[in-house]
Amino acid sequence: MSRVRRAATLPVSFFVRPTEQVAAELLGMMVVSTVGGEVTEGRIVETEAYLGYDDPASHGYRHRRNTRNQALFGPPGLWYVYLSYGMHWCANLVCQRRGLASAVLLRALEPVDGLEVMRRRRRGAETRDLCSGPGKLCQALGIDRSLDGSRMARSSVIVRPPTEWEKLQVAVTPRIGITKAADWPLRFHVAGSPWISRKEKGGGSLDPPPRERGKKT
Repeated sequence: MSRVRRAATLPVSFFVRPTEQVAAELLGMMVVSTVGGEVTEGRIVETEAYLGYDDPASHGYRHRRNTRNQALFGPPGLWYVYLSYGMHWCANLVCQRRGLASAVLLRALEPVDGLEVMRRRRRGAETRDLCSGPGKLCQALGIDRSLDGSRMARSSVIVRPPTEWEKLQVAVTPRIGITKAADWPLRFHVAGSPWISRKEKGGGSLDPPPRERGKKT
């Protein structure tokens, strides 16, 4: 069983930046869950940015606060977990500053460790389908509402840098499954990845890697 290194988690300062930048630079990072005492791990391959006050698709649009989205208005590095369509959980990380209600949604992971646990939680889903969507990855990692409002670095689900960096080509497209601000280019995914939630159809812009990625020393 893998051992989780708490000291390796991303610092709060990583999230105190423009949400679009955080969303792009989360690609390639590792999500490690120890929910229920079982380790599962995946590499982030797809994210979406939600910009808060001025973003009609955001739960924090025009500061619409309620009992369910309080964590979204919290400090950077906090988990915001909500139930989508009354069916599945979605995990987000709060960005920038307290009160802005800006966050990054984790849309898809490449399964790396604990695949048998993931399959059991996902009721025998194929490997390709274990984490290929925001609800699927939450189910595979055991994420539910109990994570909401937790500080990522102290929670049962952490995000850490990979042991080795790889050069990634980032594709940018409009967000998926929304009706408001649906044309805003705020979905980021690893170009060519077979693990993303929706197959590439071309037309997405390609950005250079957000940082030079080589082997970490």
